[in-house]
Amino acid sequence: MVAVINTGSSVRSIFNYNENKIEAEKAELIGDGNYPVEASGLHRDLRLKLLLKMLELNSNVKRGSVHISLNFDSSESNLPKEKLMEIAHVYMDKIGFGLQPYLVYQHHDAGHPHIHIVSIKVKSDGKRIDMNNIGKNQSETARRDIEKAFGLVAAQSSKKEKINIKPVKSIVVQYGESETKKAIANVLNAVIPNYRYTTVGELNAVLNLYNITAMQGAKDSRMFHHRGLAYQILNDKKQPVGVPIKASSFYLKPTLKYLELKFIANKTARNPHLKRIKNAVDMAFIRNKIKTVSNLDRILIKDGIKIAERRNEQGILYGLTYVDHITKCVFNGSILGKPYAASEIEERCGLKISNTNRKAVGDIDHKEIVNTSQHSSFISGNELQKIFDSLLQSDSAAAYVSKEFKRKKKRRRRKGLND
Repeated sequence: MVAVINTGSSVRSIFNYNENKIEAEKAELIGDGNYPVEASGLHRDLRLKLLLKMLELNSNVKRGSVHISLNFDSSESNLPKEKLMEIAHVYMDKIGFGLQPYLVYQHHDAGHPHIHIVSIKVKSDGKRIDMNNIGKNQSETARRDIEKAFGLVAAQSSKKEKINIKPVKSIVVQYGESETKKAIANVLNAVIPNYRYTTVGELNAVLNLYNITAMQGAKDSRMFHHRGLAYQILNDKKQPVGVPIKASSFYLKPTLKYLELKFIANKTARNPHLKRIKNAVDMAFIRNKIKTVSNLDRILIKDGIKIAERRNEQGILYGLTYVDHITKCVFNGSILGKPYAASEIEERCGLKISNTNRKAVGDIDHKEIVNTSQHSSFISGNELQKIFDSLLQSDSAAAYVSKEFKRKKKRRRRKGLND
């Protein structure tokens, strides 16, 4: 288990961050601590009001909000909510927040299981909780005790990459340049050396999960011409915000030249893990009634696989990328095969008519339309209807001729051959 503690000046912003995740169906409120009634039964505004009222008891505290995330190993994705709440209660008690009001949210939008805890550091008597070195002292002790008590994967002994990646805070306008760079660097250091991707697009499928993007610039830009690369933070709508930072300015030096060397190595290194994703997708359709890509994503995330959707400005899905957080491999759907590409997945969900069915109902092929349009620059409605009628007409009906009018064809005998 890995614990990450952040403090801030606005409890409202971290509260809204978690509550908005609920509205987007990416999180749920699973419990609370020290609320007079069950928090899930309270209106959203009342849940926040209790925290704000207690903060007012000490106006000298400028950074009174506390935002904690407890991150678990990917193999622990099936931890029940009751156990997660027990862990939250024990953790808060051990770091000195056992009597504070707090809300516990379980998030479902990352490759590893984790919960978020929202609280404040002003006590009911108006005194401030000292959080100096709380991460190094109280939190580390609590983490080790909880790992033993609940049988969790120990953070320092895990052979896998540390699981302390978390989405970068989306209110980036409040970041200074150095803080923005540090936030981006934390994600890059965890993702770039450890995941197996073969294009910038596949790398972005992982980085976008944590609100980071790699930018090459427009194809006619100077940056693209000189093979430059920059990294930038995304907001909740996945739109770039803030100032892009050159790849060369990071300690890791994740430039395009560096990435291209990894592309070559990753291409063969990821192949043994290709079948795992295909099997997971196939089993998901066999065992479940899946109607949307989002349904499939929710099922696959239990196996540590996240689907990154690519849509155009009209919201039409044109591509899927599968991010396997267990094997750390990334595959575009087309690489896995036609049944795993975007259009075929939508057909398997029942969202589209298959090509076979289209032909069965007399749908016009694209080439047929192009060929027809070459003969005339304009086709009237009546002419278009005739084309449809002729395509839909049965071949047997069109070719019918009364037998009385049929002439018997003489069979030609070839020389040297007997009947």
